[in-house]
Amino acid sequence: MAPKTDFPPVRACLFDVDGLLLNTEDLYTFCVNLVLQKYNRAPLPWSIKAKLQGRPAPEANRIFSDWAKLPISDAQYKDELSAFQTNHFPGAKPLPGVRELLSALATAKTCKNEKVHMALATSSHAGNFALKTAHLPDVFSVFPSERRVLGDDSRLGPGRGKPLPDIFLLALKTINESLGPDERPITTEECLVFEDSIPGVEAGRRAGMRVVWVPHPRLKDEVIGREEYILAGLIGEAGPVHMHKLGEVDDGWAEELRTLVGFPFEKYGIVPV
Repeated sequence: MAPKTDFPPVRACLFDVDGLLLNTEDLYTFCVNLVLQKYNRAPLPWSIKAKLQGRPAPEANRIFSDWAKLPISDAQYKDELSAFQTNHFPGAKPLPGVRELLSALATAKTCKNEKVHMALATSSHAGNFALKTAHLPDVFSVFPSERRVLGDDSRLGPGRGKPLPDIFLLALKTINESLGPDERPITTEECLVFEDSIPGVEAGRRAGMRVVWVPHPRLKDEVIGREEYILAGLIGEAGPVHMHKLGEVDDGWAEELRTLVGFPFEKYGIVPV
């Protein structure tokens, strides 16, 4: 099919956190490997890591447990992992281009002179989110507290995390509920999702939003030849859920970037001020 090109300007940018804004995917792997090493297990391979990315904690823990087969209970594993994360997550750093992108978007307008809004949509729970971000107020101050949707948000139903679209639709709702009196509601087509994970891309596509995918280089190695299906949201992680919007290969709704450095604002109708 011919890719769609007549999109309206982007008025809302919705961001994942781990592996997209921060280097916490690598920190997470480091902490997991410390636990695995303690029990003489091999390091976490990217073939498994790719299945954990972007998922709600209960599902990710189940996948990991089935693979690792550690000689400890799930509860003990969580406690040991949490101890390592408490030590290492406060060392999280923004990935290349993040500070510049968020700073530009904070004052940007669309080509139609409308304000560009931002929100967070992360599977990370509140406790871990605080560990990763408390030392980076300059990065996260652009996201008002009411526009931060975390994985343990009570408004998300049980089992409704990525790759289902709920978290991005809720993030858009938080923006629309706090618009200025002269601003019209933002539609899903006016949203741009920033993701590094495959379930996150599918969630954004199923929400009817445009998506920028910035995969970890090691994830990219794992999915060579499948990129166009990932960008279309057609990997099928969410199952046959017919009420969601389904993409098509090369439909113009998503693109892959190697980095957030030098983001192509003009392509999305955004004008940095």
